[in-house]
Amino acid sequence: MGIDLMSYIDRGGIIVYILIFLNIIGFTIMLWKLVVILSSRAGKEKIVQDILAFVKTTNSSFEKESVENVINRRIRKLEFGLNTVKIIASIAPLLGLLGTVIGVLNSFDSITKSGLGDPSIFSNGISIALITTVAGLIVAIPHYIGYNYIVGILDDIELKIQKEVLKKI
Repeated sequence: MGIDLMSYIDRGGIIVYILIFLNIIGFTIMLWKLVVILSSRAGKEKIVQDILAFVKTTNSSFEKESVENVINRRIRKLEFGLNTVKIIASIAPLLGLLGTVIGVLNSFDSITKSGLGDPSIFSNGISIALITTVAGLIVAIPHYIGYNYIVGILDDIELKIQKEVLKKI
């Protein structure tokens, strides 16, 4: 299986290597974000205390918007890096499509040079087209799911922090 996989990667060309590189970057970011989020969940009470301290230092006449701004800033710090995952999820299918177009173009070039007598002449281009399409989707789908999952966790944390702060004010 390993040899077959490497031959598919080699046949897919530079686009598949780019997709593998993007895959490594994206999964590293998602793993890092999950670790940061899990540690911030444990420190949720500290975040609530920090926000309450901010409210006490800003006067007794605080505005709800200022509390929400502080919470939003904290959550935005946790979201740092997720845009990269979103971009990877968006461009991976496009890179796969680019590989598809290149593969089909190679097939037509082969047909132009040699005619339609031997189907194996243009099958290499079609193979490249299919390999890059599959690689693009294999990269995009988990990144799309991971991005949405992590954003959902962050939204949940934000709502819980808001509820805790408003309860204690």
